[in-house]
Amino acid sequence: MTDSDAHDDGVILDDLLREAAADAAGALWRLTGDDRQLDANVVRLRPAATVTDHVEPDLDVLVVGLSGEGTLRCAGTAHDLRPGVLRLLPRGAARGVSAGPDGVVYLTVHRRRPGLAIRPRPS
Repeated sequence: MTDSDAHDDGVILDDLLREAAADAAGALWRLTGDDRQLDANVVRLRPAATVTDHVEPDLDVLVVGLSGEGTLRCAGTAHDLRPGVLRLLPRGAARGVSAGPDGVVYLTVHRRRPGLAIRPRPS
């Protein structure tokens, strides 16, 4: 997707998944364009792959299951991740994802990260 495509009608998920290489993993699609307020990614994890638990201190993240199945971990609780499941991952909560035996595809949406800034040293 190019910057000029950022404000079009979007992407057709079936086409995206069909056209992606069979072994492609990670972000298959993402929003682009310098003037957007949101970041969004369609992410594919291969079978049994894992996104290690981590903490996002600044941003709430919305996750929507698109295809396949997996487990979404948030704040120590495991949730099914499958098509139609929508979860809010609050900032500060540890989160991670594990794909099931056929892999999983999901959408993440969050406020766009601000540019890097120099912050005062904590006292």
